[in-house]
Amino acid sequence: MNFKGKTVFITGASRGIGQCIGLRLAREGANIIIAAKTAEPHPKLPGTVYTAAEEMEKAGGQALPLVVDVREEAQVYEAVNQAVAKFGGIDILINNASAIQLTPTLQTDMKRYDLMHQINTRGTFLCSKACIPHLLNAENPHVLNISPPLNMETRWFAPHVAYTMAKFGMSMCVLGMAGEFKGKIAFNALWPRTAIATAAVNMLGGEAMMRASRKPEIMADAAYFILSQDAKTYSGNFLIDDEVLQANGITDLDQYANVPGEKLAPDFFI
Repeated sequence: MNFKGKTVFITGASRGIGQCIGLRLAREGANIIIAAKTAEPHPKLPGTVYTAAEEMEKAGGQALPLVVDVREEAQVYEAVNQAVAKFGGIDILINNASAIQLTPTLQTDMKRYDLMHQINTRGTFLCSKACIPHLLNAENPHVLNISPPLNMETRWFAPHVAYTMAKFGMSMCVLGMAGEFKGKIAFNALWPRTAIATAAVNMLGGEAMMRASRKPEIMADAAYFILSQDAKTYSGNFLIDDEVLQANGITDLDQYANVPGEKLAPDFFI
């Protein structure tokens, strides 16, 4: 697929995996909507919607930075309207925005529970709902959720049931919407085999986890191949980053190691 001139709406794209996917598609000439909350620099986390936009334009794309809280319906619809007004439509939606807290039931306060469900599950549903009318007019429309395979086993829920429920909610959107819009819009999920070296992982696991992680570029390259597929037929898939790359002829995965030679840490859901 030629991404030149295609418009990609990415939630949580001011840093991490979302930003990296945006940069990958910007290098192909895409228009990137950076829909994220960070307008001012965070004391512990790098990047704002504006710095991300600058990087994507330097990479070769066009960018529209929009300060959006995906929990707020009016903000989401306003952002979608601005994207359509500037670029004429939306071709791809990437539901990347997410909140995480890996705590067991008694250590999970309800404020954090609500945050994870409002951003992960509800935010994904809302952004999809807002973009679908425009995606239906696109030539090869895709929705890609950064969420895990739906493995309904106790071991994925027991350590952090609230977080798992919120992330699986994103995957349930893929399962349901792929069927609902079969042959019209592709809905797929992408998840990493290993920990990914992002600011969030650094906060959770520190330097040791960062050393055992892969670079976010592996997710960006996998997303590129997924979004290149025919939307009419390639839908409803729960995909793992390295499997996508290997299926597309990339067998040297050492290039993605954050620290070459380090033993990689498997992701929470793999």
